[in-house]
Amino acid sequence: MNILLIGSGGRESAFAWKLTQSPLCSQLFIAPGNPGTAAYGTNVNIKVTDFEAIKQLALEQGIDLVVVGPEEPLVKGIHDFFLADEQLKGIPVVGPQQEGAKLEGSKDFSKQFMNRHGIPTAASHTFTRETLQDGLTYLASEGLPVVLKADGLAAGKGVLICTTLQEAETELVEMLTNAKFGEASNKVVVEQFLQGIELSVFVLTDGNSYKVLPEAKDYKRIGEGDTGLNTGGMGSVSPVPFADPDFMQKVEQRVIIPTVEGLKKDSIPYKGFIFIGLMNCAGDPYVIEYNCRMGDPETESVLPRISSDLVELMKGAAEGNLAEKELVIADQVAATVVCVAGGYPGEYLKDKKISGLENVRGSMVFHAGTYQDGEEIKTSGGRVLAVTSLQQDLFTALQQATLDASRIYYDGKYFRKDIGFDLI
Repeated sequence: MNILLIGSGGRESAFAWKLTQSPLCSQLFIAPGNPGTAAYGTNVNIKVTDFEAIKQLALEQGIDLVVVGPEEPLVKGIHDFFLADEQLKGIPVVGPQQEGAKLEGSKDFSKQFMNRHGIPTAASHTFTRETLQDGLTYLASEGLPVVLKADGLAAGKGVLICTTLQEAETELVEMLTNAKFGEASNKVVVEQFLQGIELSVFVLTDGNSYKVLPEAKDYKRIGEGDTGLNTGGMGSVSPVPFADPDFMQKVEQRVIIPTVEGLKKDSIPYKGFIFIGLMNCAGDPYVIEYNCRMGDPETESVLPRISSDLVELMKGAAEGNLAEKELVIADQVAATVVCVAGGYPGEYLKDKKISGLENVRGSMVFHAGTYQDGEEIKTSGGRVLAVTSLQQDLFTALQQATLDASRIYYDGKYFRKDIGFDLI
């Protein structure tokens, strides 16, 4: 099979590494890709939302399967674009159609979906510019802290946890009247704050059956001890020690099954990944959010633990026979440490030469924000590299990933040395 992978981050680097292990994969094309994905296939310089250019590539290269990494092309309807085109409609796409992608694209839509199907989640109300006064009244009646969420995609930055009423009121006004997050905050979901410990659960579905992939926990804060500003993710581990069989059975019964069945009841076709952000509140799972794709950097910890053929599983999801496919998960533990650029998540340094990649010994390095400049690889993004080690226990995996992260050099490099140690 000729496979087209769409995206350019650490998640796509991990996908490229895993997809090319399958005997079903004859050629891999990545649009646009990065220097890490170039080791596994052919990068093609096409934007993830340039559907016409993606169409030309798919036809020219005889693509048999499309795997969509990031959320933006899914929310903008790439799957629908393929289905509506006479020449493309026979090419299976892994990733939901636009209506299913609303689970991530609209926080209000996903809250309504959860409430409609009895899926446990925090109590919430949604407000617009027209109902701002109602929102301010609602805030005054709510307990603190309170969570404000921009309804649309805000590059992972649209969620604020407010600890005082004044802060919550100021931020609600900023979001609704001053477009703090652009169009994404035309609507704002005001949500009860849940106390607990977070984890991410990943499901692959063909719209009828599903497979529960390895769960993971990621670390969002820039500083050690989970302090400082939120980021796109500073590291992740899989499995998660507190996600024992009893807890995961609750997740399956209370969250996964009602989600897949709810999509069917609402006549929303869904072929692809569902990322379920959960809070473990005293042993009970509550849904914080849905994403319509795999997470980053969780993918870098999840995929190494899948021993079975990922292409076979994706083919099953796309063709509607996922139930017949086998998912095998290794007992090993994966730990991922993300190396970021100096200044991130604020204004960060770019164009810094990376060296020492050849010194990494017991880990895999997945490129995220890098580019090729002649013979050199340089930094381009806030999150630069994800270093993943797969070992027999969590301590060894964390130790190895941290050690290997320290063997890589570029000006301004920073990584957290405490990822996962709260779980030991």
